[in-house]
Amino acid sequence: MHHPHACGCGKSQARHTPVKPQCQLSQPRPHTLSIHAATPVTPESAGCCCDNNSSPGSDPDEEGERRPGGSYPFSWQVSGMDCPSCARTIETAVRQISGVTDARVLFSSEKLVVNADSDVQSAVEQAVKKAGFQLAAPQKSAADSDSQPSRWQQNRMLITLALLVLASSLLSHFAPAWGDRLFILTTLFGLAPIARSAWQRLRSGSPFTIETLMTLAAAGALIIGAHAEAAMVLVLFQLGEQLEGYAAARARSGVTRLMALRPESATRLQQGQRSEVPLAALQPGDVIEVAAGSRLPVDGRLISPLASFDESALTGESLPVTRASGETLLAGATSVDRLVMLEVVSKPGESAIDRILQLIEEAETHRAPVERFIDHFSRIYTPLVMLLALLVMVVPPLLGMGEWQPWIYKGLTLLLIGCPCALVISTPAAITSGLAAAARQGALIKGGAALERLSSLRRMAFDKTGTLTIGKPQLTQILAFGSASESEMLALSAAVEQGATHPLASAIVAAAQARNLTLPIAQDQQVQAGRGIRAEVAGQQIQLLTPGHTPGLTPQQSAQIAQREAEGETLVVLLRDGEALGALALRDQLRDDAVAALQALKKLGIESLMLTGDNPRAAAAIAGQLDIDYRASLLPADKVAAIRELSQQQPLAMVGDGINDAPAMKAATLGIAMGSGTDVALEAADAALTRNQLSNLAPMIALARRTRRIIRQNITIALGLKAIFLVTTLLGLTGLWLAVLADSGATALVTANALRLLRRRGH
Repeated sequence: MHHPHACGCGKSQARHTPVKPQCQLSQPRPHTLSIHAATPVTPESAGCCCDNNSSPGSDPDEEGERRPGGSYPFSWQVSGMDCPSCARTIETAVRQISGVTDARVLFSSEKLVVNADSDVQSAVEQAVKKAGFQLAAPQKSAADSDSQPSRWQQNRMLITLALLVLASSLLSHFAPAWGDRLFILTTLFGLAPIARSAWQRLRSGSPFTIETLMTLAAAGALIIGAHAEAAMVLVLFQLGEQLEGYAAARARSGVTRLMALRPESATRLQQGQRSEVPLAALQPGDVIEVAAGSRLPVDGRLISPLASFDESALTGESLPVTRASGETLLAGATSVDRLVMLEVVSKPGESAIDRILQLIEEAETHRAPVERFIDHFSRIYTPLVMLLALLVMVVPPLLGMGEWQPWIYKGLTLLLIGCPCALVISTPAAITSGLAAAARQGALIKGGAALERLSSLRRMAFDKTGTLTIGKPQLTQILAFGSASESEMLALSAAVEQGATHPLASAIVAAAQARNLTLPIAQDQQVQAGRGIRAEVAGQQIQLLTPGHTPGLTPQQSAQIAQREAEGETLVVLLRDGEALGALALRDQLRDDAVAALQALKKLGIESLMLTGDNPRAAAAIAGQLDIDYRASLLPADKVAAIRELSQQQPLAMVGDGINDAPAMKAATLGIAMGSGTDVALEAADAALTRNQLSNLAPMIALARRTRRIIRQNITIALGLKAIFLVTTLLGLTGLWLAVLADSGATALVTANALRLLRRRGH
């Protein structure tokens, strides 16, 4: 990284109509849902319709503004989904509503997000209900027994059908005719709700669903006289639905565990009084109290002198970490040994946990290429299988290849392998689990596309200052070229650098403050992009330039500078009215984990390269300690050009932390920001290291590669089982029972395989 100038560097308001809102908060009504801005649904905002980041004390006239393009964002919690195909059915139904500009279902968090240019609340509720799903208001606690269906309610249909099939089987032994009739009644009883659901989804614009396939298969079995098999198929279907529901809940477990890290309320201290307040009521600057053993509800700055915190939930660090007063802590950390006081630093809905949840939700809008392909393929898969089943039923008998009934039976069996649930969930289940696992290891990855690119990396380019080094250089020596004293030169340099945020500028100002120097007033400060900075002090032109852009240096002065640079120091030359007064030497320390982190990357087959604006001799000294290649004296534009050139050779990531790194991150295959980096760098990056440790890079890449392997395994399992049962069905080896069980079993199997990503592994 260059010298600073060398680098160029509450509660929500109710709202249902497009008018200025009036705040009318109330408890959610039974069988209604709360509508929110596109933020995670929280108990504090239950029963409201709102926009982003509204807070207590806000002016109502300033809230609830439309998004660009004139659309209002709404969100609902949806229940009843057990695979992404259900999510697609809901999206199809809602997008047909007049006034809706976009609709997305975030399967990982069971959220429906709708953008509309008018009040569509009632229409959306009706459309989703007609499609056969439930809209549920957020509950105060996921464990609230009043809000959770009992085990009997969840399995009522399965248990009833199983008992009826058992009774039918027993009756068939004593009275075959009556047993057969009971099988028919059992089939009709079990088929009725499935057929109704199929009809609802057909009317909602989704004709090719598992309910449609089951209805056709069971009805066909009844027609050809396979009454016992028809009833048994429905029992197995209900069993499969329960397995899929359980698997889907487990697939969302990584997200729900993160949500559980966030307490619902906080203890706020105001004028010596303690009060329990919802998280939405906390604002930056508020003082809160966290008891020993409790989790931090928001990001905060420690006020108490010293305390130990367990940060493993968000950073993966297994041992408690001691923090001093003034240090910033992330939401979700646990105070280990004492009651602590903190100053809130995050806005409502913007804590570390909120950002992680938002990234995981947004991951579904930044899908990996393989996920997009599977989604498109699954849309044509079911119609193709239905067409194939029809051809199997009709063509062979017409060609004289056998009786009608056996071929109709084979066609009905093919219908049951036409459901794409296992295929559709194979990729998002793995990606959601991978993103949640990465968050627990201290890495935020922005979506499936970024995760896929991360798995393909073969080279990493690193910025130097603040990335490979600590980013807190210290002034080591002042070289005097003339009669000016060290104090005078340092005071002039600090005056010019005041207000700059670059580590080198901060080091110069800090050194002047440590010596209690009085700084002169600098005026007309002007950045010289890629070279340094200049300003006017007491009528004189003062410049701080990199040695390579300093004219008029004598051979002796250049030799002094070269000697210090060869030792790994960075120098800036001070000029007054064009005369070189001297140079300031600064040294930054390598991060403690830098060498080990780059060695771990090397074991994964990833080459490392340092890109820096520093001088070649200082860069060579740092690169030598790390045993990596380097390119030095690079301006921001040069970094971008280098990244583009290297990216054409093989997939490349750029790791940095500063404003000047953002363009290079965008140009790379993947941008990775250090957690302590600037907001610009974090925004430009595709991934971020929350622990601010390079040692997280290798585990993050290993996790991405595991995710890619599991996605491939899942696709192979889903398609492989379909292919096997396609062949065995045509050969007459597979019946209706095995087909439906294999379909549901495949869904559970690929989900269980994806959940392996959530297991902790040693690094």
